[in-house]
Amino acid sequence: MHRTIQFKDDSVRVLNGSKELRRPAEGERLWIDLQQWDETELRALEQEFGFHPLAIEECIRRTERAKLDDYDDYWFIVTHSMSLDGNVRRGVMTTEIDSFLGDDYLVTVHREPVGVIDGVIKRVETEHVHASRGMDFVLYLILDELVDETFPIVDKISDQLEEVEASILKRIEPGQLRQLMRIKRLLISIRRVLSPERDVLAMLLRRDDRRIDERTALYFRDVYDHVVRSYEQIDVERDLLGNAMDAYMSMNANRSTIIMKQLTILASIFLPLSFMTGFFGQNFSALPFDSKSLFYIELAACVAVPVGMFYWFRRSGWL
Repeated sequence: MHRTIQFKDDSVRVLNGSKELRRPAEGERLWIDLQQWDETELRALEQEFGFHPLAIEECIRRTERAKLDDYDDYWFIVTHSMSLDGNVRRGVMTTEIDSFLGDDYLVTVHREPVGVIDGVIKRVETEHVHASRGMDFVLYLILDELVDETFPIVDKISDQLEEVEASILKRIEPGQLRQLMRIKRLLISIRRVLSPERDVLAMLLRRDDRRIDERTALYFRDVYDHVVRSYEQIDVERDLLGNAMDAYMSMNANRSTIIMKQLTILASIFLPLSFMTGFFGQNFSALPFDSKSLFYIELAACVAVPVGMFYWFRRSGWL
């Protein structure tokens, strides 16, 4: 399944369901988008456009890192779309987008539907000003949307981190550490995607190539700035995550110390009682102080000693 977007003169036509894979004719530019493709379509692209077999193999097997390969007549660029599927607990979902950028064509290849691609197609179809721009500007629109979609994801993670941190300060619970580790994995996943994409955009800016117009290069520089800002925001969230984990460990250690102090005080209160009951409770005759009056004194001491020790601990600030 593929869509062909035709740019000719000042018009843009979207051809859905077209089975023809062809190079642009004289005076036109084409954007071919392959979605839920099969290998036969990729081989047809290889024959029609002369794409390198290694680039086609990169499309067939998933590539975890973004990359840019220069094949003289075209660029092969690997990028990724990210989403949370509405729930940070399920992790970050990535979709690979492979792009071939030539002088008068752009070919995008992806297995699953990508909202960014659909949005850009609607945008170029409704805003006819894009018809006069080159295919490098269409690539800019795609990369810009791919980068901008990371900001809501990081904001959701930041909100959850703040909730976990607030709950830690109120009360320590075992599930909070699991939440912090889940957030850590999310941040690492996003950082693993953004880091090579930042390098790809830096390579695009450094290259002096005919496929990138001088005016469009300014837009790519803006996308690069967005990537850097998102990357820095992730670093800030990682620092906040480290502070939250330190707070959790500190609160947990403080809680353990309080529990041990309470148990120690409780054992200290019962220590003299254990001695008194153990000594005077021996099953022997003619024990010292074996009289009823002394028995009542002992009974009173069993009450007075823990009360006195409790008052002493309280006054000393140990309770």
